[in-house]
Amino acid sequence: MKHDVATKALLDIDEQIDSLVKQIELLSYVNPTNIEEEKIRFFSSKYLSDPVFKYPEINFDRFKLHRALFTLPLEQIEDTTVKNLYEDIIYAYSGLIQCIQTIGDGKKFYYNCLRCFGTPTENDVENAKFILHFEEENQEEGVFKPKYTATETEVFFKDYSKKYDFSYNIKYSDKISAIAMVLNNVKTLVLNSNHKYSENEIAVLTNHEIGVHMVTTMNGLLHPLKIFSHGFPNNEETQEGLAVFSEYMSNNLTIKRLKELAYRVIAVDSLAKGYTFSRTFRLLHNQYDLEREEAFYITVRAHRGGGFTKDYLYLTGLKKIYDYYHAGKDLSLLLTGKVSLVYANEITTLIDKGLALPSKHITDAYAENKNANKKVDFILKSLK
Repeated sequence: MKHDVATKALLDIDEQIDSLVKQIELLSYVNPTNIEEEKIRFFSSKYLSDPVFKYPEINFDRFKLHRALFTLPLEQIEDTTVKNLYEDIIYAYSGLIQCIQTIGDGKKFYYNCLRCFGTPTENDVENAKFILHFEEENQEEGVFKPKYTATETEVFFKDYSKKYDFSYNIKYSDKISAIAMVLNNVKTLVLNSNHKYSENEIAVLTNHEIGVHMVTTMNGLLHPLKIFSHGFPNNEETQEGLAVFSEYMSNNLTIKRLKELAYRVIAVDSLAKGYTFSRTFRLLHNQYDLEREEAFYITVRAHRGGGFTKDYLYLTGLKKIYDYYHAGKDLSLLLTGKVSLVYANEITTLIDKGLALPSKHITDAYAENKNANKKVDFILKSLK
C-alpha cells in the first residue's frame, strides 16, 4: 500500500484515536459489581426498595481524553467522505466518554445514553408488544433445561470455535448481567459463573458471541485502520442485529428469545416514561407475568448506570439485518469489524483505497439459511 501524504495523515490520526480510546470499553464500567447482593435485598423488600448499585473505578482522565480527541487535525484528511466519517467517530467517542464519566449519576447518565443510543420509537414499542402476543416454546423440553456449569460450557465453545481460524481467551465472572459477553479489546469471552446453561443457550451463544462478536473482533484487527477494531459510530445496533441474525440462520432463534428482546424494548421504554427500577420490574413481573429472576436481570440491564438505553437496539438491529439479507445484500461487508450498516458505502470506499480489507473470517451460520421456524419468520417479516 503506497503511503502518500494524505494517507499518512489519515493513518496518523487513526493511530492517535487508537491510543486514546483503548481505555473506553463502556461495558467494563457499566456492569454493577454487586448485582447478586442487591437482588437478594430487592426481593426481600417485596420489590419496593430500588437496588443501590456499585460500579468499577474509572481509571482515565476524562477531560484530557476529550481534549486530545478534539485537537486531532482532521482537516489533513483530503477525502471528504473519510473525513466526515472520522468527525462522526470523534463525536461518538466523546459521547461514550461522557456516558462513562456519569455512570451511577442518574439522569445525567441517562441523557448521555440517549445521545449515544437513542430510545425506542412508538413503532419499536408496537413491534415489541406484537411479539409478546405469541406463545413461547415449552420450556420443559430437554433442550431448554439448565444443565451445564460455565466450566462445562467452555468445552462446547472450544469445540464450536474449531470452525474458525483464530484463538481467544475464556474467563469466568460472577459480576456480569449477561450470561456471556465478548470483551473486544482483550479478545476474551466471559462466561457468567452463576449461570447454568441449557443446550439451546449454548447453541445461541456460540453463534452469537463467537460467530459474530468474536469474528468482527478478529476481522477488525486486520485492517490498516484501527477504527474497524474500536468501532464505528452506532455500531451496536448493527453488531447485535448481526449476532441475533446468526441465531436465526442457524435455526436457534426461538419465540422465547424474541420475547426477551421485546421485554428489553419495554424496559428501555419505561426509562423514557420516568419509571424507577422497582416500577419497571413490577411492569415486567406483574403486568407481563415475567418470572421474577428474568424480570430482575432485564430491569438491571436497562437501569444500570442510571438508565442504559442500548438494549432496545437488539430488536431494531435484527429487523434491519433481516431485511438487508432478504434484499440480497452482502453480509460479509458488515463483518469487516465493529462497523455500522449506515456506513456500508464508506467501508466499500476504504476497501477500494486499500485502507481496509474484505472480511477474512465469515460467520459460519451465514453460509446457508437453516431456519425452519415458520412462526419466527412470520414475526420478523411482520415487524414494521
